[in-house]
Amino acid sequence: MPKVYYEDVEVGTEIPPLVKKPTTRQLVRWAGATGDFNEPHYDKELALSWGLPGVIVHGLLKYQFMIQMLTDWIGVDGDLLKISCQYRGMDFPGDTLTCTGKVLRKFVEGDRHCLECEICFSNQRGERTTPGRAVVALPSRG
Repeated sequence: MPKVYYEDVEVGTEIPPLVKKPTTRQLVRWAGATGDFNEPHYDKELALSWGLPGVIVHGLLKYQFMIQMLTDWIGVDGDLLKISCQYRGMDFPGDTLTCTGKVLRKFVEGDRHCLECEICFSNQRGERTTPGRAVVALPSRG
């Protein structure tokens, strides 16, 4: 991906989206890597007994995908300064999850050239399950 400079970005610029299709295998691997072994993330029978429609994707995995989208965009010369999100809906293995983002504000803080961004995870049903915000700093040509 080409290097992105602060001067190249305008308010309203859309961040290149990241599409993911998590599998149950990926959820088990995530559980092993993070230590989050809550059964609704891999045990379908238990998830159904709890009234869930099936195994659900870890919220922190979606959060990690958001970080991936941002860091893929800003590259090695950018800095991810702040990120937050809210888990408002469930996503399931096999769902097509699209992480999108848009620049809301540009500002300079000290020697950092910063962008405040709106980010969101949506599924193929059009549900915005994980909205969030982030602040990144980009290199400047100035």
